[in-house]
Amino acid sequence: MVSLRQIEEFLASEPIAMVGVSRNPKKFGFTAFRELKEKGMDIIPVNPFASMIHGVKVYPDINALPDSVKGLIIMTKKEQTTGIIRQAKAKGIKQIWIQQMSDSKDALKELEDSGINYITGQCILMHYKPHSIHKFHLKLKKFFRRFPK
Repeated sequence: MVSLRQIEEFLASEPIAMVGVSRNPKKFGFTAFRELKEKGMDIIPVNPFASMIHGVKVYPDINALPDSVKGLIIMTKKEQTTGIIRQAKAKGIKQIWIQQMSDSKDALKELEDSGINYITGQCILMHYKPHSIHKFHLKLKKFFRRFPK
């Protein structure tokens, strides 16, 4: 189970890259990136098929990211997650957030005993300056005692 300390450690690890940022404004990968950016997160998009998204320079892959990147949010199809984790490990990234629905057994196995702080089963939007529906979800999780301690 993920602890609140793990989440706080991850959120303090800016700049954070996000793999799975979509070019399509109707997709969750775009709206999540835009919301985190607008809330003030120092976030860097990764997408091999774009050079700019929402006015921000996009990196084609993890290897191309600046060495200053300390954290990584993964919002890809679960079949891609294990490979992304391997790239992040090779790059030396020690903070990984696997967005709900992007995790797999193989991906989690890749992280075991790696020394990487990783978060799964949580929505980044509920933990980084939540508002509207995410703030409501946060209150529900706390009420039903399903919020990390």
